[in-house]
Amino acid sequence: MTKPHQRREYKAPFIATDLIIEYADSSKEGIVLITRKNPPYGLALPGGFLEYDLSPGQNVQKEGKEETNLEVRVENEDAPFLVRGDPQRDPRARILSLVYIVQGTGILRAGDDAATASLYSMDEVQALLGQQKFAFDHEDILRSYLQQKAQKGCSA
Repeated sequence: MTKPHQRREYKAPFIATDLIIEYADSSKEGIVLITRKNPPYGLALPGGFLEYDLSPGQNVQKEGKEETNLEVRVENEDAPFLVRGDPQRDPRARILSLVYIVQGTGILRAGDDAATASLYSMDEVQALLGQQKFAFDHEDILRSYLQQKAQKGCSA
């Protein structure tokens, strides 16, 4: 006689997509950072929770538009730059983040839960590191991004 299937309850993490938006305006080039309107406060990469009916790439495009007003191009949604999953990375809940490097076009303007959206040069981003200005683990993500850029010998 076989045992009846016993269903176990599993807690699953939320999934988010975070964006490193490489962007240039008439005065400089760099990446876009937002200032969060809601807790946890601080500087952050644009991004948000993965919606149930969207692919990660579609979610990246939606979040880019909502928070920065930019159209963003995702090269390969099946290959994020980083996957971040430390259980303590977000004080709100257990959140797994798919981090994408994207190219932004359009007019930069804050929206949704971004109080501000601004363009930072690589030197400006570097100067912010170690200042405890970032929400979540976004400083660590930016360190990884800057390291990759240095290894490739390019600047955004």
